[in-house]
Amino acid sequence: MHPELFEIPFIHLTIKSYGLMMVIGFLAAALLIGRLSRNITPDPQFITNAAILSLIGGVVGARLFYVVHYFEHFRGNLSSVFAIWEGGLELLGGVILAILLLLIYMFYCKLPIRRYFDILAIGMMLGLAFGRIGCFLYGDCHGRPTELPWAVRFPYNSIVYLSQINSDLKRNRPEPHLKLPKEEYLSYIDREGNWHPKPYEDLTGQQKIEVTQGKYRCLPVHPTQLYSSANAAFWCIILYLFWRRAQKAGLSKSSGRFFAKSGCTFALAFIFYGITRFFIEFLRDDNPFEYGWWAVYKGGTISQNLSIYLVIAGVVLMAVFQALKPKTFTS
Repeated sequence: MHPELFEIPFIHLTIKSYGLMMVIGFLAAALLIGRLSRNITPDPQFITNAAILSLIGGVVGARLFYVVHYFEHFRGNLSSVFAIWEGGLELLGGVILAILLLLIYMFYCKLPIRRYFDILAIGMMLGLAFGRIGCFLYGDCHGRPTELPWAVRFPYNSIVYLSQINSDLKRNRPEPHLKLPKEEYLSYIDREGNWHPKPYEDLTGQQKIEVTQGKYRCLPVHPTQLYSSANAAFWCIILYLFWRRAQKAGLSKSSGRFFAKSGCTFALAFIFYGITRFFIEFLRDDNPFEYGWWAVYKGGTISQNLSIYLVIAGVVLMAVFQALKPKTFTS
């Protein structure tokens, strides 16, 4: 876990791992989208403008979605809404707003929306693959305790550690995963009722051993951030192959083939990502259960329910795009 990678000398500005990986992911996605879009428009300024809109919409939408979802954290301190550097972004909120802004921009510029969105889906998955590595370095979006050989342990007083030493009724967890003796290890309770451990430097020598090597160290958890990163990278490749197939079908005037119409790659991204995100959520241990008719007793997390809607939207879009008349592709 490395939330801060390094500090720039003289100006004392720390580079956050999450923000850096988001920037790397954005640049990688923009470069890929620009390369794949060369045959759609001769003017690279359209791609640049679309990339900037995606970045703005992604960050603002992700933050707004998080603030609305966890508004009780900001009640009484609304200025903290703008403190993005402290963490707190919801990916799906960013995707939704970014797509809406791009739709408006492309409609205004009279660009081929379905063909652009096919390419956008591929770039979005690439950007997500980098962004989830940032989540791993920061320590959020963490998984449930497990004894699997590839499980990871996060450090004392990390986000994962704080979660494990507290109960979480919103996840039907009345008892903490890890019970710390209150007098010896715990420092205070915050306004949400969560215990916080003493600073590491305030612990005795034996206590430091216990929280780093002994029975009070962080339990190993699923590296769900890396699962999500690998998942996005995999679907990036698969979507690219589907997109290449559609391009070849269009050039050979056989775009009536299934999944070969413009927009189908974008629709597939909704379906693929929605299904896999739904199941990855079962391995996570951070998002609260909220509602869901599909769950037997727990309910679903907000991401699981949105994943269901993404799959439904993807299926509907796929049906609509397949019903549309094929357009002629030009090289």
